[in-house]
Amino acid sequence: MDAGDYDVLSVREQLFHERVRECIICTLLFASLYILCHFILTRFKRHTDFTVDEDEDAAVNRIALWLCTFTLAVSLGAVLLLPFSIISNEVLLSFPRNYYIQWLNGSLIHGLWNLVFLFSNLSLVFLMPFAYFFTEAEGFAGSKKGIMARVYETFVVLLLLTLLVLGMVWVASAIVDNDAASRESLYDFWDYYLPYLYSCISLFGVLLLLLCTPFGLSRMFTVTGTLLVKPRLLEDLDEQLNCTGFEEAAICRKINSGKTSCWLNLDMDLLRQQYLAIHTHRIALETRGKASAWQRNLGYPLAMLSLLSLTGISVLVVCFHVLELLLDDAAMPRGIQEAPLGKVSFSVFGSFGAAMQVILIFYLMISSLVGFYSSPFFTKLLPERHDTTMTKIIGNCVSLLVLSSALPVLSRTLGITRFDLLGDFGRFNWLGNFYIVFLYNMLFAGLTTLCLVKKFTWAVQAELIRAFGLHKLPLPVTRSQQPSKLS
Repeated sequence: MDAGDYDVLSVREQLFHERVRECIICTLLFASLYILCHFILTRFKRHTDFTVDEDEDAAVNRIALWLCTFTLAVSLGAVLLLPFSIISNEVLLSFPRNYYIQWLNGSLIHGLWNLVFLFSNLSLVFLMPFAYFFTEAEGFAGSKKGIMARVYETFVVLLLLTLLVLGMVWVASAIVDNDAASRESLYDFWDYYLPYLYSCISLFGVLLLLLCTPFGLSRMFTVTGTLLVKPRLLEDLDEQLNCTGFEEAAICRKINSGKTSCWLNLDMDLLRQQYLAIHTHRIALETRGKASAWQRNLGYPLAMLSLLSLTGISVLVVCFHVLELLLDDAAMPRGIQEAPLGKVSFSVFGSFGAAMQVILIFYLMISSLVGFYSSPFFTKLLPERHDTTMTKIIGNCVSLLVLSSALPVLSRTLGITRFDLLGDFGRFNWLGNFYIVFLYNMLFAGLTTLCLVKKFTWAVQAELIRAFGLHKLPLPVTRSQQPSKLS
């Protein structure tokens, strides 16, 4: 072999080793996410569903749990896509020739984006419908009972559902694009059907984030207030503790007297609910009393100022992006096929701006989850510790996957980051529509501002009423003047 053959062989070996290295890194990352998601689902699942007398039902629930764990790991991977890409770019900018970060390159990042897109399609189109129909299946009438009978029924129902969805997508795309090229592309399943279907799902997820995120940004202050100890402002905590203790003792005596006496007609269920509510309130007051001055006077104000700063920065970034959309076409979200990592920072403020982008992305995701589970339409989906049914777990995994897969599109559409969408994430048809992107930014900024103004107006009014003790005043009773029956 001459020198040229050795050079070609060395290049092939290098490409082979790089591909193997990328596969190992992706496998390790996904295995870590899978193990973490397994512990999370184990914390919320109902243990009686997995310890039933019939081994068949327990096996079905275990298989469905494995599929849900896979879907939740994909959701967590979709959330980490943009932060991981932004941090990788800044690391390569800071250490361009470091030997120990040679594995961090554009090929690895592009492969992660493609894998998350593929697994998201797989979970939404096949795995989660299969898990739901598998848990609900009982086998065809007259067939032998067992797991395989449930598998056959699940596959038949899933096939019928797939034909129905594909037919609806075919009709919708034919109505929207009624030309010869579009009709020919309808027969391409992999290159047209799945991206078009995922584009519709992503659009639904982005619209859902538009409703949940502004509401969640306002709810974050309430949730944080319940987790931290509030400072004592114009209130006597000892007096509240004494009053709560007297109320708790009075209700406890009513409950005990109702059990021993047959002459008292008391609603025991209502009394128990009142007792639990007052007992919980008393424990909260005792916790506030035991808290140190640093926790009361420093922790709570800092947390509220941090939330207010992050929310204000998010609204300002969106407003600035609206102006950019009007002046520069480069502000439109677009997709790219190669990740230009290590060349230029995606923020004008350098590493500090990139870190702020990562913080804002996580903050928007947490706020969207808070708003999603606080909305009256999805409150019933809120999981309960060790008491969540398998159907509710499947519903939560599907919801989280839809929200998390739309998070990169949301962040780029709102201008939170300059990192363009990689792979098939940038192939969505509606991303190139200026009017949709502009209207989305305007609605997000308007809804967020409206929710915050309403939240702080009511919160300040309630705190002032409580601080000055006006909530203890008796409400005026207006008596309606009714005509006398004697007249």
